[in-house]
Amino acid sequence: MSPALNPAANPLRIASVNVNGLRAAYKRGMQQWLDQRAPDILCLQEVRAPDAVVRDLLGKDWHIHHAEAEAKGRAGVLIASRDEPVSVRTGVGDSYFDTAGRWIEADFDLEGTPLTVASAYVHSGEVGTQKQDDKYRFLDAMGARLAQLGAGDDHAVVMGDLNVGHTTRDIRNWKGNVKNAGFLPEERAYFDRFLAEESGLVDVARSLAGDIDGPYTWWSWRGKAFDNDTGWRIDYQIATQGLAARAVSADVDRAPSWDTRFSDHAPLVVDYQI
Repeated sequence: MSPALNPAANPLRIASVNVNGLRAAYKRGMQQWLDQRAPDILCLQEVRAPDAVVRDLLGKDWHIHHAEAEAKGRAGVLIASRDEPVSVRTGVGDSYFDTAGRWIEADFDLEGTPLTVASAYVHSGEVGTQKQDDKYRFLDAMGARLAQLGAGDDHAVVMGDLNVGHTTRDIRNWKGNVKNAGFLPEERAYFDRFLAEESGLVDVARSLAGDIDGPYTWWSWRGKAFDNDTGWRIDYQIATQGLAARAVSADVDRAPSWDTRFSDHAPLVVDYQI
């Protein structure tokens, strides 16, 4: 096993980011961030690129497992790792989403410590439309899978753009969004259940940050949202309690300026001392 996944050597670094199109992200300088942060496991959402393009951009130093969406130019999630996973599965458990490119998970063996990692891209939704119905259906299926992971003994983490701000701490302008997808009471109730004490799951970034506003992970490209930090915290790493207890840091890699962003989302990077 390479040193990257050797739990006795260094913390295991797991990074997640919605790239808003991998080709566009690379044109805006994503590779520089990737070289600097050097994650052991990388989870991407909204890849929106054919598999051949993905492999060409990321290069040969990664083991890449990509759930490409059947709808061209839409969604797409992947897990890239320095070491080959033991097994990989696509789909969240509801066949309706099997070709949607919204869920992929992989099992790793860290020198006897099992780890399951999932990259998820929840629908953005739109009130009163089929998009919102699909979002609730996906959250139902995701909840069932989270319950399975939370009840298990192994380390597991589900991460990605989950497109829901859980509490008023997670959206700067929450009062103006209580009737909009992403902050609906019905959506937030899912996260109440996902993260209830008895669930066995922990919102790692919130656990480490404490009761503060943000740190936000998404800002609109429009206007001065980024400059004014009018953001949403909708990207998560939700881990089993045993793994969450081993998290030593969680950072949102917010770009220094609007014009240096490679996506409208910022990466969420967590180090775990396995």
